[in-house]
Amino acid sequence: MVDWHTRTDVDSTVTRISEPHVNELLSANFWWLRGTDRDIVIDAGLGVVALREAIPGLFARDPLVVLTHAHLDHVGAAAEFGHRAAHPAEAGLLAEGVPASLYGGELFAKLGIDPAGEAVPELMIDALPDPGYDPATYRIEPMTVHRLLNDGDRVDLGGRALTVLHLPGHTPGSIALLEERTGTLYSGDIVYEGALIDDLPNSDVAAYRRSMRFLVDLDVAVVHPGHGDSFDGTRLRQLAEAYLRRTDGSADEKS
Repeated sequence: MVDWHTRTDVDSTVTRISEPHVNELLSANFWWLRGTDRDIVIDAGLGVVALREAIPGLFARDPLVVLTHAHLDHVGAAAEFGHRAAHPAEAGLLAEGVPASLYGGELFAKLGIDPAGEAVPELMIDALPDPGYDPATYRIEPMTVHRLLNDGDRVDLGGRALTVLHLPGHTPGSIALLEERTGTLYSGDIVYEGALIDDLPNSDVAAYRRSMRFLVDLDVAVVHPGHGDSFDGTRLRQLAEAYLRRTDGSADEKS
């Protein structure tokens, strides 16, 4: 058996969980936050290995899973949770069933990704979780969202609360969550170190630019992103400004 998940404690109440055997394109972070009244999990990884089996403590307090957007690397294990939350614009996609495959060519076709001459991985994982695992069985079943989250909504854990920020562009219903008390932003795929994806069929560069203009002025201490390592508020502004420079003149920013 392969140890599929890596867990890193940020502090006594926040844990980063990642999947090191997943291809870089899909190797996402998800975040386990503990409050005095309840826990939440922000995103749910690829779902190749059942979280209830791998990390049973994650479910001890019946957590709410908050999905930043409806892509397979963020919602793969979401159906394991009894309570799910997402933006209304993503709820319909989740109800239909998120396009998913562990085979690179099939996945790119389902997502409408143009590899632009780059080599496409045959398999999106570099190990099997167990010798008998068949990647062809991987799929994400349709799921219901129990709580719809709109811009400005609050998610209260007891002793801490997070504010929902609707920041479209990567997808129409992409959200981030801001804990104002600590200045911590959980950014999903809105921003991270690396090439930001804004050319999927439901991406919108103009909306992405508006979201980045918002982030340039957002006062945060640390960003915990959906991919890669965390960074500070100065780096957030640098990344947002770099995106705005790169896309300047490429999209109409009508509100």
